Amino acid sequence: MKRALRLSFGEVAELYDLARPSYPSDLVDDVIACAGGGGRNPRALEVGAGTGKATIMFADRGLTVQALEPSPAMASVARRNLSGYPDVTVEQTDFESWRAQPGAFGLVFSAQAWHWVTPELKYVRARRALKSGGVLAAFWNRPVWERSPLREDLTAVYRDFASDLGPDPGPADPVVNISADRWEDWQEEIRGAAGFGEPEVRLYHWTCDYTAHEYATLLSTYSDHIALPAHRRAELTAAVTDVIEAHGGTLPMSYVTKLCLARAQ
Repeated sequence: MKRALRLSFGEVAELYDLARPSYPSDLVDDVIACAGGGGRNPRALEVGAGTGKATIMFADRGLTVQALEPSPAMASVARRNLSGYPDVTVEQTDFESWRAQPGAFGLVFSAQAWHWVTPELKYVRARRALKSGGVLAAFWNRPVWERSPLREDLTAVYRDFASDLGPDPGPADPVVNISADRWEDWQEEIRGAAGFGEPEVRLYHWTCDYTAHEYATLLSTYSDHIALPAHRRAELTAAVTDVIEAHGGTLPMSYVTKLCLARAQ
């Protein structure tokens, strides 16, 4: 089921590219600084490139990037977006199947995708790909629902129209009560992974305003929403749109981007 969900983004690849937010520039600079050592940009491996939103940010800073993306449709959009970057290669494959030359990379990074990789394999594969002293960086954008002025009204909509989302709501569900910085227990994961030093977590806060249409488009790119029956998804989207329109037509959203770092020993 999880494998099917991680490939579901290919059904909405163009919308994903249009609607999903990018990442804080400071985060990208910090990752490169951590992995760059003496000032030289590391060769980077990206796990789950999607449509290339993070890839472009690293490529713009001069990195050579080998980007892996399991969805054919998402990889196709990424190749189009990155066609002007000769030092970027997009390969349509999953990380579990791909074989890296040991120690070939100074940086392995994953934007919004690390949780989709098989837990038993991801740290083994990452450590194999990294040279000693190289850096593993995983990061995610998460909405901070406790700061949303429309949370109560949107929660009511989800209770009425989105019971199909199941017992473990994703980040787009305003019902979720997990603090945005606590989605992953990075410290525990890294301490249980061979070949990595002490884990580190950094948080980046930012905001974004969505029109009703923009937010409805964004919702259509989340895997749990994609998995809803089409009629239920349409009802949910219409109800969410009505709430936003009834409150002036704009949804202000606070985000935190969580950056998780670990250095290969």
